[in-house]
Amino acid sequence: MEGETFLWLIRHAPVDGVAGTIHANDAPADLGDRAHLEALQRYLPRNAASYASPARRTAETARALGLAPELLAEFGEQDFGGWTGRRHDELAANGDQAYAQFWRDPAQGRPPGGESFEDQVARVRLGLARIGAGHATLIVHSGTIRAALCIALDLTPEAALRFVIDPLSLTRIDRLATGWRVVSVNQRMA
Repeated sequence: MEGETFLWLIRHAPVDGVAGTIHANDAPADLGDRAHLEALQRYLPRNAASYASPARRTAETARALGLAPELLAEFGEQDFGGWTGRRHDELAANGDQAYAQFWRDPAQGRPPGGESFEDQVARVRLGLARIGAGHATLIVHSGTIRAALCIALDLTPEAALRFVIDPLSLTRIDRLATGWRVVSVNQRMA
């Protein structure tokens, strides 16, 4: 791919739902923090290509930022399979052995009917390859941003899971002719 690519990765707004739940793709965004959304919108590049996960919360966040993104499945959150829609504390309290085993190795662990974080990294790599030169905004999930950082920094998936990615935070990475450059991680606009 020719030319340099400047990526503006934004984690979606908080989910408007029960905290601690593994949310499905149709979970809505809580767009109540208008000041934060407006500050973030002012910071984004004008006329940039725009992409988002196909999840409702990412599409709603993108629209709140004045963007009309192309939805790419490669940028979806990790698929938690049979655990989707359930609460973490419920899964832990029920003594679910698969859940306990998953957290012993969350990079390679695979929820029942779902995918591992390593699988997500491979999928995000395919999505990043689809983005051409120039500026691009990506409204995505914390796992998607961790996967992009895993790729940019050539980290192990285990190491990439250590990043904190807050709702409505900005992470900036550039794909240059000489390799990747990380500009900022989990930046909050005020």
